[in-house]
Amino acid sequence: MSFSTFFRHIREGAKSVIRNGWMSLASITSIVVSLFMLGVFILLVLNVNSFADEADSQVQIKAFLAGNVDEALLQKVNSDIAAMAEVSKVTLIPKSQGLKDFREKLGEEGKDLLEGYDETTNPIPDTFQVEVIEPTTVPYVAGKIEALNEKYADELPIYKVRYGQGTTEKLFKITNMVRNIGFAFVAGLTLMAMFLISNTIRVTILARRREIGIMKLVGATNMFIRWPFFVEGALIGIAGSVVTVALLFVGYGQLVTTMQSDITLAFTLVPLQEVDLKLAGLLIGLGILIGIWGSTMSIRKFLKV
Repeated sequence: MSFSTFFRHIREGAKSVIRNGWMSLASITSIVVSLFMLGVFILLVLNVNSFADEADSQVQIKAFLAGNVDEALLQKVNSDIAAMAEVSKVTLIPKSQGLKDFREKLGEEGKDLLEGYDETTNPIPDTFQVEVIEPTTVPYVAGKIEALNEKYADELPIYKVRYGQGTTEKLFKITNMVRNIGFAFVAGLTLMAMFLISNTIRVTILARRREIGIMKLVGATNMFIRWPFFVEGALIGIAGSVVTVALLFVGYGQLVTTMQSDITLAFTLVPLQEVDLKLAGLLIGLGILIGIWGSTMSIRKFLKV
């Protein structure tokens, strides 16, 4: 294809968008509505996933040590836990710090419960706080830590390991279910958007079937006829998706700002700058794809003259 022919297709496609003003506007509006719904749901899924990831990351293992563990054994156990491939960080919380933290947690109302306890009568054991690389490995890592008692069978350094057993497994199941449902809804909404938009573009081409028939009768090839419609569909897709991105970014940016200023909320939304380029690229690319695909599917039957 020569440059002049390509430029002619671009020019004719742009003219068609303007010439069929109301039908083009209807197609653009259909794209805006459908992609806006899709964009809102994508942002919702991203925030739900972010919340689920945050909940997963807060799951920690606490390994309480027995009272007879000396400094040498403590360091050995520390090294063993840190050497586990699944572990990202091990923090030793001495019993003195544990007592202090427990007092702060109980607050004024519960301070009488720990009255009389000091360094010599401290009931809180030394504790390892263990963080893992992948949250779903928490039960497995907890089992490996408990198994250290087999390595040091004469001294049994691990008194108890806790990680919210039962609750943690349920949390992982719920967060995985939320992610899967979210992805399924996004996929379904994408297909629905493509169907609705392509049908709207089909209506615009139905109104021009006479024009297509005349071009076929005078000898125009199928590809020569298709190209202006490709361009028209792409331009409609770009226009609709750009409007959608602008509306989404303005609305979501304002929502993020409003929620960040409310200190009473227990969670925050994913910042706009973390998703803007990816979301804009996805929606604009999808808009162009839907516009071209809708034009291609709609014009195909009219080329069989």
